[in-house]
Amino acid sequence: MGEATNIYPIYEKMMTRSDKEQLLGQRGVMVWFTGLSGSGKSTVALGVERELHNRGILCRILDGDNIRSGINKNLGFSADDRKENIRRIAEIGKLFVDTGVVTLSAFISPTNESRRMASEIIGADDFREVYVSTPLEVCEQRDVKGLYARARRGEIKDFTGVSAPFEVPEHPALTLDTSVLTLEESVNKVLELILNNK
Repeated sequence: MGEATNIYPIYEKMMTRSDKEQLLGQRGVMVWFTGLSGSGKSTVALGVERELHNRGILCRILDGDNIRSGINKNLGFSADDRKENIRRIAEIGKLFVDTGVVTLSAFISPTNESRRMASEIIGADDFREVYVSTPLEVCEQRDVKGLYARARRGEIKDFTGVSAPFEVPEHPALTLDTSVLTLEESVNKVLELILNNK
């Protein structure tokens, strides 16, 4: 019997982003929701995810529930840890975007510097910043997790909007005030941003 030949060809490099996007029939993009706690970031992202799914578009949400409880569970809320939190989220997001997945990131990300860093990691062409501009008083009335009450009692230090600043985005692709817009209206505006991304 002769020498064994390779049954499978050897490939020199991984498949490209365009290969993945062609397979999925969609283009990867990062929609980065920023805003105060209780502004509606995750609620809008969930609505967008459902609508994209209904249209056959693969989507992934990154938020505190799946990031802070997993890959970033070793991080606290110091300035350095918050910066590292955003850096890791952006690096993870870049992997999804490069695979052709529409990625929705819902984090307070309170500084322009941190959001700029995320945009640079992901790539400005693939980064869409959505500022959920719901006013502080509305967010505080909602107080979904009771965090504002705790912050006002001094139990949480450096809480964004109470004892730590939030920097309004300089040039968001979209601004949503969920105290004025319905959920459906907000979702439709984000869908328009994504679906015009071809």
